[in-house]
Amino acid sequence: MAQIQELYDAILHGNAKQAHAVTQAAIEAGAEPLPLISESMMPAMEAVGRLFEEEEYFVPELLLAGRAMKSAMELLRPLMTASGQKLSTRVVIGTVKGDLHDIGKNIVASMLEGSGFEVIDLGADVSPENFVAAVEERKPQVVCMSALLTVTMPAMKTTIEALKNAGLRTQVKVLIGGAPVTSQYAKEIGADGYSENASGAVSAVKNLLAVA
Repeated sequence: MAQIQELYDAILHGNAKQAHAVTQAAIEAGAEPLPLISESMMPAMEAVGRLFEEEEYFVPELLLAGRAMKSAMELLRPLMTASGQKLSTRVVIGTVKGDLHDIGKNIVASMLEGSGFEVIDLGADVSPENFVAAVEERKPQVVCMSALLTVTMPAMKTTIEALKNAGLRTQVKVLIGGAPVTSQYAKEIGADGYSENASGAVSAVKNLLAVA
């Protein structure tokens, strides 16, 4: 199907308008949502991640690719809901309490969604209580937390403790990231994993699920 390659190219090159138009044409031609995701969007976002790791793409390119992917998902998501189709794994993501930075978190969310995960984005300045509520209500397999400020990093530990106190910690894997965050800090606070960039976050989530 020509739309498969066209959608792949649109996302790879960060063309949201083209991604939306190609997806709309594919839907009108009778294409199913899941093949479009698995055969176009996921490979495209994987390619974007590789280009980022090879330093051929940078943050602006990641943001544009994520925007293009979202423009396609906006059309596909209602169709999937109406037909009862679901993505295989659900991830809750947010920037922790006290931290308003969300560019890195947004990139990770886009990369995860483009890699075939259902993403519930709680936004920035998310309290431990809101993380707990999201886990209780949405029942994700993974929780991702981001912090860009050193002073907000302790909120990650507080959130993990809140999950423990609510009896939910064993039900989810916790992945943390952000500029000041390290793998050592992840171990100290009891997180299951750490990633220093968006591409690595996708791999880390997949690895955590494989272990689970």
